[in-house]
Amino acid sequence: MNFNPIFVPIVLSLIGLIFMFFKAKWVKKQDPGNDKMVSISSAIKKGALAFLNAEYRLLFIFVVVASLALFGISLMVETTSWMIIPAFIVGAVFSGLAGNIGMRIATDANSRTTQAARTSLPKALNIAFGGGTVMGLGVAGLAVLGLSLFFMFFMHQFMSSNEGNFYNDMTVVLEALAGFSLGAESIALFARVGGGIYTKAADVGADLVGKVEAGIPEDDPRNPATIADNVGDNVGDVAGMGADLFGSYVATVLASMVLGNYIIKDMSDYAQQQFDDPFGGIGPILLPLFIAGVGIVASIIGTLFIRIKNNDAKEAQVQSSLNLGNLISILITLFSCWFLIDLLLPDTINGMKFLVKILKIFQVETSSIQQ
Repeated sequence: MNFNPIFVPIVLSLIGLIFMFFKAKWVKKQDPGNDKMVSISSAIKKGALAFLNAEYRLLFIFVVVASLALFGISLMVETTSWMIIPAFIVGAVFSGLAGNIGMRIATDANSRTTQAARTSLPKALNIAFGGGTVMGLGVAGLAVLGLSLFFMFFMHQFMSSNEGNFYNDMTVVLEALAGFSLGAESIALFARVGGGIYTKAADVGADLVGKVEAGIPEDDPRNPATIADNVGDNVGDVAGMGADLFGSYVATVLASMVLGNYIIKDMSDYAQQQFDDPFGGIGPILLPLFIAGVGIVASIIGTLFIRIKNNDAKEAQVQSSLNLGNLISILITLFSCWFLIDLLLPDTINGMKFLVKILKIFQVETSSIQQ
């Protein structure tokens, strides 16, 4: 049985999600602090969940209406398949899930970080960064997993036979896959904008109470708007940003896959025969998924180096530790990309030739002049 290379990014994304799961469990095992800290943290979490539940109920209606619209479009446009609808729905669900994961771990990590900071700066850094790691890996893992699974499924549906034009068939595959990106970006828009409006309203409300009510500062726990302000920070700056990052990440990878399809077409036209490689002739399309998958593992390795030893470490030392983790992840990804590009792209595509080809594609596709 031949090995399907699409399983590589699937496995790498699952590694990221498994690491995310265990990191989240570790964060939740830490001491949440005294009763007052737990009470405030619990109020923030309940408020954030209440907002998200209300938002998701409205988004459910939007997803249903948008799915019906996509179905109508698929009936009118020959190149559009109705299979764009399940991709759209799953993309929307994954986008909301990515933001929800980030929001939940943020509300769990806040009091635990505060409690750890009372006695140990290194432990406080580990908990805070651990919470961020959960969200980052959730975004990347879900994005790569969703794109890879749908790409494999659509390949099987639209390219199972050897008949037909490869470029046109692959265009249908990628167009259906664009539904995943559309769903992700749609939810990201509502989550980011809706959360931002809530955040600003709560911030202004807390500020007004602090100015009008005597003896109750803006950030006093007795000020109800203070809790609402913290809820807004979570639903806007965490859940909203998580969904936004997910949508942008998916769109970036998918756009690179589309460019890979153009490269295959260009190479086939140049050679006067169908482009072929050890990966079934789709190496340039798989490259973005491989790089994204390797980036997940590189990020996991980088997080292992973010440590400080001294309890009295200064800000510069903490920043140096963060920079070290970033640098290690970047170097691993850089060397991995060199290997993957050499493996997945044809020998004739290298250096400036590849750059010129990409620039030409962008020029043709974005120009108002027919070429």
